[in-house]
Amino acid sequence: MRSSFATGRASILMKSPSHRQQASRRRLAIICAVVGLALASGVVGSLIHPAGHLSSRPVTGPFSYIPSE
Repeated sequence: MRSSFATGRASILMKSPSHRQQASRRRLAIICAVVGLALASGVVGSLIHPAGHLSSRPVTGPFSYIPSE
């Protein structure tokens, strides 16, 4: 009777990723982290300051503090 642990095939050795593959994985991880951080900060910002709340404030421009008369 065969053992239930026997798969019938020999174990396959995996090749380690090349330097280029490791660099691309690192780059992809960094890009995903930056995009995730941007999305998270956008969600937090929209929860703190709703869109309707911003339009109710008075409009001030860069020259509003300089007396024109």
